[in-house]
Amino acid sequence: MSTNEYDVVIVGAGVSGALIAKQLGLAGKKVLMLESGAGLPANNNDFMQRFYLAQAKVPEVPYTPDLFDPPGSNTLTDPQTQNAARATVLTLDKGSWQDKSKSYMMQQGPLAFGSTYERVAGGTMRHWLGTSLRFVPNDFTTASSYGQMVDWPITYADLEPWYGKAEVEIGVSANKAEQSYLGITFAPDYDYPMPAIPPSLVDDAVAAAVQGMEVDNIALQVVGTPAGRNSQPHHSRPVCAGNTNCIPICPIGAKYDPSITLNAALDTGNVELWPFTVAKQVLVDANNQVSGIEYLQYQTPTGPQTGSGTVTAARYVIAAHAIETPRLLLMSTNGGRFPNGVANRSGMVGKNLMDHPLYLAWALAPKPLYGFRGPLATSGIESLRDGPFRKQRAAFRIEIGNEGWNFSSNDPYTTTIDLINGMNLAGLNPATSPGPAPALWGAPLVNALNNALSRQFRLGFLVEQTPDPANCVTLSPELDHLGLPRPQIRYDLSDYTKAGLLAASETASAIFQRMGAQEYTSSPDPDDPCAFTVDAKHGSKLMKFYGSGHIVGTYRMGSKDDGQSVVDKYQRSWDHPNLFLVGSGVFPTVATGNPTLTIAALALQAATTLLSDLQTS
Repeated sequence: MSTNEYDVVIVGAGVSGALIAKQLGLAGKKVLMLESGAGLPANNNDFMQRFYLAQAKVPEVPYTPDLFDPPGSNTLTDPQTQNAARATVLTLDKGSWQDKSKSYMMQQGPLAFGSTYERVAGGTMRHWLGTSLRFVPNDFTTASSYGQMVDWPITYADLEPWYGKAEVEIGVSANKAEQSYLGITFAPDYDYPMPAIPPSLVDDAVAAAVQGMEVDNIALQVVGTPAGRNSQPHHSRPVCAGNTNCIPICPIGAKYDPSITLNAALDTGNVELWPFTVAKQVLVDANNQVSGIEYLQYQTPTGPQTGSGTVTAARYVIAAHAIETPRLLLMSTNGGRFPNGVANRSGMVGKNLMDHPLYLAWALAPKPLYGFRGPLATSGIESLRDGPFRKQRAAFRIEIGNEGWNFSSNDPYTTTIDLINGMNLAGLNPATSPGPAPALWGAPLVNALNNALSRQFRLGFLVEQTPDPANCVTLSPELDHLGLPRPQIRYDLSDYTKAGLLAASETASAIFQRMGAQEYTSSPDPDDPCAFTVDAKHGSKLMKFYGSGHIVGTYRMGSKDDGQSVVDKYQRSWDHPNLFLVGSGVFPTVATGNPTLTIAALALQAATTLLSDLQTS
């Protein structure tokens, strides 16, 4: 049990928590951070070793706790045996997605929620790609501009200076002139911290093909993607060396992750981090002020609880991501005084769960593009992030992949096995005559691999999703190893979003055709938990989406306390004035850009608000 020795207690040490802690620490405020997972390692060696040895190079595999039991096996760890269990994309199949012994999130359907997150210090964003896009102005005004979804209580102009501060804090490489599209503006004297990352040969090929191409009367144009990775030495980090495994981990540390900010916060001498500490309940006093955070502690991932207590402060920040934050709030019944959880007078906590459902398309170019050299993605097509079409269907951005068919077919592994063993799982080893596919070795094998792998590329379409209160995070009757309810997820896609996914598939095919590329995008299994049907021109079409890892919504911000939002535009709880709920959960809509830069900008704004609060209280 602690006395009020801290100015601020922060639950969660990901990007939001770390950024706020650093700003408060620099200002001399005493901060305690509670982190459910392990603390910061001295280096990435153990993470890299786990990644190298894993057969499945999925985003979660390098980090703790181990996905497999025993380590190195193919048997997924039972999440009920873990104190801070986590989700994995390896459970997104018809046999596992609703299996409580495999899937940490208790999925209710009708579709599977396809994204995952980490519960390790800084790990929420350790497996991010580094994409650092600003939202376009109309992302904040979809209701007033297009009659769809809901407006944010802030505008692009409100957030613009904070975007600049976030880009400096992260260390973003980009070209300002190239990023001035669809109404995005910059301060006259502002420039990105570093020059843009050079485009790949895949980028160049797509750019040449789409020149003069239009979709919905909008010209397509390939532009560089702002990246939270170094194009030159910066913030004591090395220059990007072109390793194509930015997800799940940059082996040399050229890419930003929250451990960088977290270490800087700890270096102030004013910030303390408690790892292996799970927040159990947010306590509220008779004056409706948060009075403490109850916690449980453990020492090993599957070991017994080793401690408990309550920490107190003047202000409290919940920065535990868009699934764990509502889970904590809903658990906080305060002995029945808040049967629906704290900060939930509106009933909106856990509601409006969103992602960017990703349409994945892949093809074989007519000539070598030599992927696998450089970051996973260095350019994209951003033209379709906004336009009049948003009155009828969802918008999307197009990410140009530089990792061949690694995402779609687990290549080069799958094609190599196909060619050696006479199989054709990836589609590049068909039989040329009646009988099995050929099994190759020696020079024919080398030639076939060179021909196939050098021409692979993919496009990823990140589609905006409409907020829907029925898509939600609630508490499951299933408990974790500490006896706390696991998150229960209900998820589906609206017709508006499905129309955007259909437009994405049509756009992908049109781009491949202009390139003279042979499309290999496969039709999904009807029983795939991420498969759905949509009305197309020539009848219904079976499609599949993937998770983008962009988990947003569940405690949205609003312009007034009218029962439709959980926090105000400063991310302060409407119900409890000394409680801030930060991160992607405050987004009223998912918008059309990857969320990290906006999360960071809002976190820096919240830190300023907290400092002002503390100075006047």
